[in-house]
Amino acid sequence: MQQDRTARIARQFIEAIPHARALGMTLETIGDGTAEISMPYDPRLIGDPATGVIHGGAVSALMDTCGGAAVMLHSSGPSTTATIDLRIDYMRAAVPGQKITAQATCYHVTRAVGFVRAVAMDEDRDNPVAMATGAFMLAYAKAERS
Repeated sequence: MQQDRTARIARQFIEAIPHARALGMTLETIGDGTAEISMPYDPRLIGDPATGVIHGGAVSALMDTCGGAAVMLHSSGPSTTATIDLRIDYMRAAVPGQKITAQATCYHVTRAVGFVRAVAMDEDRDNPVAMATGAFMLAYAKAERS
């Protein structure tokens, strides 16, 4: 039952973000403090017309959304979250035509902040497109923290 509630919360989180819908993000898998979200290749998101490579901003949005979802799925049960800081290291260009998948883990939570590590990859899962670390503000419903 808890897994169903958690899945519902994660899906609502993704669906509530207009840019996540516009970018075609799909929640793939979830766990306690973990999320995997994919984004299909879309010619509208090309950053370099000469190569067909997806713009880094779309990859950034995917990793940010995935990080926020991982925080929302943490067992501490925040009701909302917002990005405080997100550092992304771009390792290589994603292969044109391939979907990009982000995996994020919320590895530490304080009273007010959740800390996340994330990776973005195309079909070559052993060769990351980008790596990220982030901090997300946590908010709890009053009844949840009493």
